[in-house]
Amino acid sequence: MSEVAIPREVQVPLEGFVGEVLGALGDAVIGVERCDERRGFARIDPQRTVEVARRMLAMAGTRLATATGIDVRDGIDVLYHWCIEPQGVVVTLKVLAAGPEMTVDSIAPVVPAANWIEREMHDLLGANFRGHPDMRRLILDDSWPEGVYPLRKDFDQVRDRPPLPPAPPAPEEALP
Repeated sequence: MSEVAIPREVQVPLEGFVGEVLGALGDAVIGVERCDERRGFARIDPQRTVEVARRMLAMAGTRLATATGIDVRDGIDVLYHWCIEPQGVVVTLKVLAAGPEMTVDSIAPVVPAANWIEREMHDLLGANFRGHPDMRRLILDDSWPEGVYPLRKDFDQVRDRPPLPPAPPAPEEALP
């Protein structure tokens, strides 16, 4: 096991190939939550999100598998899940889109696979992605009210749900 020095909040030793990957990201990593042979979770500096995405793509066999968003106390945690083959490891890099703006730089211009995933997080959680090439709605209907995000903790199914559109006429009523 080789130990790599990463600044600030790191309390988890970097182990194996995952440790090498996190070590290669240098001081862009501001905290490591888990690091073992096949799985790693680390928090990255929000100002360096695009730089980190470029570094990850430059590593042989690396691809963005998906991204997820979580409503947390300080904003939206955006988790980018990277797979690295043939080593068979997954590295999740977390970046906080801090409230109240909940904005972080988009990696979609660098990683086209992030385009729709970031749009989904915008629709459902209200995360904003600075520099995204196309922030049109993807999942929610255009009639869905602005500022209402169905995957946020404060969303109320009864109070916040927009009214349903009128039902289409029954087939027998539509005939002339």
